[in-house]
Amino acid sequence: MTRKATALDVAHRAGVSRSAVSLVLNGRGDGNVAKEAQERILAAAAELSYTPNAIARSLRDRRSRVIGLVSDEAVTSPFDGEIIAGADALARSHGFVTLATDTEQDAGRDLDAVRTLLDRQVDGLIYVTVGLHELHVPRGMLSVPSALANCYAAPDSPPGSAALPSIQPDEVRGGHDAAAHLIRLGHRRIAFLGGLYSSPAVALREAGFRAAMAEAGLPVREEWVIEAGWDFAPGHHAATALLSAPPEERPTALLAGNDRAAVGMVLAAARLGLEVPRDVSIMGYDNERRVAEVMVPPLSTVALPLRTIGEEAMRAVLAALDAGGPLLSRTTAGGGSGTPPAEPLLVPCTLVERESTGPAAASNQRSA
Repeated sequence: MTRKATALDVAHRAGVSRSAVSLVLNGRGDGNVAKEAQERILAAAAELSYTPNAIARSLRDRRSRVIGLVSDEAVTSPFDGEIIAGADALARSHGFVTLATDTEQDAGRDLDAVRTLLDRQVDGLIYVTVGLHELHVPRGMLSVPSALANCYAAPDSPPGSAALPSIQPDEVRGGHDAAAHLIRLGHRRIAFLGGLYSSPAVALREAGFRAAMAEAGLPVREEWVIEAGWDFAPGHHAATALLSAPPEERPTALLAGNDRAAVGMVLAAARLGLEVPRDVSIMGYDNERRVAEVMVPPLSTVALPLRTIGEEAMRAVLAALDAGGPLLSRTTAGGGSGTPPAEPLLVPCTLVERESTGPAAASNQRSA
């Protein structure tokens, strides 16, 4: 039987030390091992079909090399599963695996979910939410390196929770860039048809919208700032109400709360005999797969950086593990004070220009 290659075999083949092999194959080569040596190590490992012994490494490091992921719905949601995919990919590249559990929007299951993962000796935890949310942080997250993905600690969370890294989309900039895109196209009468204000993201996007309008010297019609929901039907209803007005009294562009609501708005425009984008431009939000790009016309939208949020949350946990974690001092985690609240890491959203937005008609390029 052929002997299984060892790290020492890889080191001999690559002409480096065993510690260099360990650093590179654990994802910590950058800054510690020269690039050329890293390439030789990776080539030697591939030639020898070498894979690290995970059990031996766990015993040596006293780590399980497992990161627990708790989500409110992301495991069962095709949308925010991108956050988990980003976190998992980064974990695997550093020799870790992930173990995920989903509370299915039942906040009462948070504590049990965290306790279950801790019982399985996870090295760290990430909490993931569908949509930006305030979270009552389960106390168990303060006992190991942890991070919050697409959420932030509620004021009544256990002491020290506010110091956990919080990775969030830059919703203010997203709202600003969506409005600025329409303004560049000559639109002056723009309606903000956000989702439900129970989501913190809506107020943040509205703030960005207002900032862009102010920068352009344009007034905001308050009756055109509307809570329009997250789905096809409420988007259709809100757009119908606004677009039924005479041409000179209706907006020339609509900012939707998400892509599904935007689809409802496009359908409402068509039902009223209006062509998108010739008569009205419609802007989505999220860049939802199988919705925004395949819509007719394809939706201009703002892409949420979900995968990057997952990657950055995992990066924060792995960095804390490298530093010797847990992320918070035991005095803080135990209820003391002294660790200041962490500033959230805001990940840029990306403007995606497609065919549902276009230049405003010359007759409509005047202020409301």
